[in-house]
Amino acid sequence: MKKIIALILGLLPILVFAQNQIVFPDTLSGTSFNLNMHSDSVQFLPGTKTFTNAFNQYSYLGPTLILNKGDVVTMNVTDNLSDTTTVHWHGLHVPAMADGGPHTFILAGNTWSPQFTVMNHAATFWYHPHTHMKTGEQAMRGAAGLIIVRDSAEATLNLPRRYGVDDFPIVVQSQQFDSLNQVLWRGMQDSILLVNGTENPMTSIPSQVVRMRLLNASQERNFNFGFTGNKSFYVIGNDGGLLNAPVSVTRIRLSPGERAEILVDLSGMSGQTIYLMSYASEFPVGVQGGTPMPGMGTTMASPINGIDFNILQLNIGAQTLSPILTVPTSLVTVTPWLSSQSNITRNITISAQNMMSMDGPFYFNNLLFDMNRIDYTIPLNNIEIWSLTNQTMVAHPFHIHDVQFFVLDRDGITVQPQESGYKDVVMIAPQETVRFITKFEDFADASMPYMYHCHILMHEDDGMMGQFVVVPNSTGVIEPKVTGNISVYPNPISANELTVTLENSIVTNATVSISNIIGQEFIHSTSIVESNLIKIDVSTLPAGNYFLKIVFGNQTAIAKIFKQ
Repeated sequence: MKKIIALILGLLPILVFAQNQIVFPDTLSGTSFNLNMHSDSVQFLPGTKTFTNAFNQYSYLGPTLILNKGDVVTMNVTDNLSDTTTVHWHGLHVPAMADGGPHTFILAGNTWSPQFTVMNHAATFWYHPHTHMKTGEQAMRGAAGLIIVRDSAEATLNLPRRYGVDDFPIVVQSQQFDSLNQVLWRGMQDSILLVNGTENPMTSIPSQVVRMRLLNASQERNFNFGFTGNKSFYVIGNDGGLLNAPVSVTRIRLSPGERAEILVDLSGMSGQTIYLMSYASEFPVGVQGGTPMPGMGTTMASPINGIDFNILQLNIGAQTLSPILTVPTSLVTVTPWLSSQSNITRNITISAQNMMSMDGPFYFNNLLFDMNRIDYTIPLNNIEIWSLTNQTMVAHPFHIHDVQFFVLDRDGITVQPQESGYKDVVMIAPQETVRFITKFEDFADASMPYMYHCHILMHEDDGMMGQFVVVPNSTGVIEPKVTGNISVYPNPISANELTVTLENSIVTNATVSISNIIGQEFIHSTSIVESNLIKIDVSTLPAGNYFLKIVFGNQTAIAKIFKQ
């Protein structure tokens, strides 16, 4: 281990003296998007190439998708990996069937084509795999890309929005590699920094007001973004939208999965060079990327932990035509829900079997993820407060699907203005309680859940995840009530016969139906019940995801099944 650390320390000058021009991914726009996820390789380090995942023509990462609010879009995602995958539209407010969570498998060689209306405000989002127990592996190998949503309110503002000219996508990752130069997606011994997939990165930037869309796409590392010499800049947007007004800061902390849009005024600085940095020395103990806790040994033995380091070299050049030279004083109107409007407060405690562990496993309310357990059933249009208490010694970035939220407070203290906008990820420090408020609107589906989870990918893969369904309330369409309990074997289905056990029920026959996620029925029959068992012939059922519905006696039960 000492030799490894010494080798990494020898590479540290690379982090200081940038030399490679970063690439701004091409953009795709319109209403139909084709994404081909495939395997590739990249020469990140001398010697053996690194096996990677990517989309379309890229060997690492994928194109930036430009969406317009109000458009109905179709995403055609083809899995050309040699493995099952999913693609999640991180931060987008879409129906559960289109969300791309772990229940929505895409088998190798198949195409998934969800369709949805773009409902989010103008902001920066991203897409990445969400395969249960494989999210870290697939995403950190490079299967990710940015999404930019535009709307009419943002279009009226005097903001930089020329992609790659004065509006820059900045995807920041820290990577670690094994002795064969292959990506390791577990642990905190990472020291290789990538910006848009480029090591030792640099770019030219005009001497005017520029916009940067920062995404922390790392597995675990937090970044305390700032610029050389503590140069001030303006936060104009959080994860899910613009703020009421720009906020002048010298730091913006982003945990994995978080985004921020910032403006930097470089007027009069032509010919100078500055760096986008991480001031990680300012992180408290327990925040990954800060100084490790005593006694952690080699668990977090990265030479860039707890120090300030350069991320991206910025060579400031001449102004562009029609430059933006001022920062607006106001942006859009953001109106958070009031605590008095909430229908319920849900309390979630983050814990670990070993409270001193930095690696977990970690639990929500003492439970690990179970694909067949619904943790919360939420009535449509509920306004809810979620109170998250972190009892561990590790900071956790909490992400929820379906909704954007507003952070109410940290340990009872109102958050700073730069964190006051729409959010879908929030970092909870050790021994801290964070409360947020949100509304579950527009989409209800009693059979397909949304996820909430830690966005440290190895924590998520190890079971730090829960799920909820949003169900119609009394003003909506009433779904059939699920009253019966069944168990299904095998699931995933690897044989020609499926066995269903009816729990605590004595009946002689049952109605069986199997439908896909868009409601197309493949099997409908009446089966004889023998000793509470039903045998179902699934030999003709194509591979894919399905819902199994059993009606027996006066009971109804629904189960999610997967045919390999």
